[in-house]
Amino acid sequence: MNIILLGPPGAGKGTQASRLEADRGMVQLSTGDMLRAAVKAGTPTGIKAKAVMEAGELVSDEIVSGIIGERLDMSDTAQGAIFDGYPRTAAQAASLDSLLEERGRKLDYVIELDVDEEALVERIVGRYTCAACGAGYHDTFLRPATAGVCDVCGSGDFRRRPDDNEVTVRTRMAEYRAKTAPILPIYERRGLVRRVDGMADIGRVTAAIAAVLDGQ
Repeated sequence: MNIILLGPPGAGKGTQASRLEADRGMVQLSTGDMLRAAVKAGTPTGIKAKAVMEAGELVSDEIVSGIIGERLDMSDTAQGAIFDGYPRTAAQAASLDSLLEERGRKLDYVIELDVDEEALVERIVGRYTCAACGAGYHDTFLRPATAGVCDVCGSGDFRRRPDDNEVTVRTRMAEYRAKTAPILPIYERRGLVRRVDGMADIGRVTAAIAAVLDGQ
């Protein structure tokens, strides 16, 4: 099964993709990660990409498609692929169709994690972690049992990501809407789009995605 997983930063795409990998043997294909891996491995397309990047130019759709094709040819994608960050344009959507068709595969679903922007801003801006052990906390939803002391390791050192601020989060939300706007109508016309409540707890989101993939 091959799906596109959509959702703004903080919606939980990474968590759900990891669960799909563990539960169903699917592989998350993130264009950025694949590009770096192809360059490092010295694949034919990776060599082209390296030359373009070293020249300070943007990697073309042709090169990105080539990298995706190379990745789809690897045996670990046999159980399915989760496309993350691709496609973002109508041309890329057409390329993905061709890449899959050439390999006897097809796109099954486009799953969007539907979120409330105000609630998502609160979710992201309020989160922080223990600097010592990485345990996660939140100003509103998950505070340490003892203020200023990590429940897991007892450390009093906490940190927040510098980009977890309201301005940055709202900018990323706007970028997401701009990037998905061109492709959603394409897949809606084909009846492939399914929306899942991304504001539900993690387990419920996982169950809702499973229900989509199982045709329920």
